[in-house]
Amino acid sequence: MPDRPEPLILVTNDDGILSPGIELLVDAAKRHGETWVVAPETENSGVSHAITLTRPLRVNQVGERRFALSGTPVDCVFIGINHILPARPAFVFSGVNRGPNLGFDVIYSGTVGAAMEGTIQRVQSAAFSMVSRGDFRFEDIAAQVNEMVDRIVDNGIPDGITLNVNIPDATVSEFKGFKVTRLGNRQYSSEVLRRQDPRGGTYLWVGGSRVTNETSPEADTGAVANGWATISPVTPDLMAREAMDRVAWANVAAPARVVAVDE
Repeated sequence: MPDRPEPLILVTNDDGILSPGIELLVDAAKRHGETWVVAPETENSGVSHAITLTRPLRVNQVGERRFALSGTPVDCVFIGINHILPARPAFVFSGVNRGPNLGFDVIYSGTVGAAMEGTIQRVQSAAFSMVSRGDFRFEDIAAQVNEMVDRIVDNGIPDGITLNVNIPDATVSEFKGFKVTRLGNRQYSSEVLRRQDPRGGTYLWVGGSRVTNETSPEADTGAVANGWATISPVTPDLMAREAMDRVAWANVAAPARVVAVDE
């Protein structure tokens, strides 16, 4: 019986192709299959699920099975799957992000947006982020990244689901293990900083420097603070089905059209 071919695995991120965090995922993924990297040529943090429709994109091959794209993380996944890779991948892994993607962060995150695009493209996908109060020594969480990639490959991800993984290092808390959690309530402060550039013009800088996190141990925000690497199943399906009956007042039939008939 012939050997089964190695699965293809696509790795991307939003911190840019030169980020050291992406190497953790590449090292973890290549133990399971032929790994391809398609990542933004520059940092694209906070771009959410943006896709480029109004300007051309350029692809630059920077190594064997390694490509930098002049676009967003979602562009990288879409073009990687539909143009660069020789066949559809079995997995899309995004990250490892420099900083957490907890709670409402998933709405803004380019890391999570890339993994969500993989799910939309019907590929099993997961986003990985590192939580640290230090200098982001990515090698300190290599064992956890490897273990979670192993578990994903061995067990699979349900159709239509993206796994959002956040891994704390020792500067946050002693590592306790892996825990499936819901998204917590994570609120940023709303200051807008008004500054002046060297030419005398005014510019604005979004602040959000103060963060308030839900502390429940069942939420990703609370569990990470207590040393758990969290796995939160999220979905690109934004439909709030449970609310449909509550907005039934919006159902209004158009009045019957009266057609005049000449006598």
